[in-house]
Amino acid sequence: MEHDAGRWVLLVHGGAKEMKPGEESDNREGCLAAAQAGRRLLEAGGSALDAVEAAIRTLENLPVFNAGYGSALNERGEIEMCSGIMDGRTLGVGAVGAIRGVRNPVRVARMLVEEKEVLLVAEGAELFARRKGIELCATDALATPTRESELAEEHDTVGAVALDLDGNLAAGTSTGGLTGAPVGRIGDSPLPGGGYYADNHVGAVSFSGDGESIARLALAARIMASFEDGEEVEQAIRKALDKLPHVGGDGGGIAIRKDGRSGWWHNSPHFAVASASSDDPEPRAWLSKDEE
Repeated sequence: MEHDAGRWVLLVHGGAKEMKPGEESDNREGCLAAAQAGRRLLEAGGSALDAVEAAIRTLENLPVFNAGYGSALNERGEIEMCSGIMDGRTLGVGAVGAIRGVRNPVRVARMLVEEKEVLLVAEGAELFARRKGIELCATDALATPTRESELAEEHDTVGAVALDLDGNLAAGTSTGGLTGAPVGRIGDSPLPGGGYYADNHVGAVSFSGDGESIARLALAARIMASFEDGEEVEQAIRKALDKLPHVGGDGGGIAIRKDGRSGWWHNSPHFAVASASSDDPEPRAWLSKDEE
């Protein structure tokens, strides 16, 4: 079934994790703000790719999320970030790994979508950002007092998926990685088929959770295969996530099929999600499936 012409859909997530008491409101409001940013573009006829970038940039700018400002600190007490974004119309992918000194890694990833290269890392990603005129910053400008005090805590990826009025799909991710991670560590977030994927002929998905486990299982690719077999959205996500505990992790995922059906699931303690669509344009947010 193809999607109904003139219909848009957007889902965003703030990471599969366990929230501390007092973080609930910031997670909920942050996801709602991200959904509003993407909604404005989609309602005006903007592309799914631009809506995904706008939503993720909003999350990157908020310190409660582990992406951009407020990213986790690695073993050297430094910030290295990863992001990936994919255009379901062209299968264009842009991704950066272990990038430093940029406020919005997803913007750099978005600039790469039109390039031959798929993934740039570390200094190469930073040089590309500089050539494209993207604002750079000192790496310590991205650290927050909260992150600096969390010496043994892990945080997870943010992401978004969208379907625009022309039937195009997009998916994206962004993360500040794991607290205390080795320098140069890259998880699933910039890997197409791992933490995200989008294909107009199939669907779009964005995951969050244990990055190494998601990468080993190629979870996004599994979702694409399930959609091609006609599986319903939440059933497909749930089956994929059920494999994570066997390799030592948990997580959450959001997805849209090509026919516009959407859903989300998680097996982590919390998973902040917001959604909006042309059928129900005012964004709504949840902190776990139990709230839905």
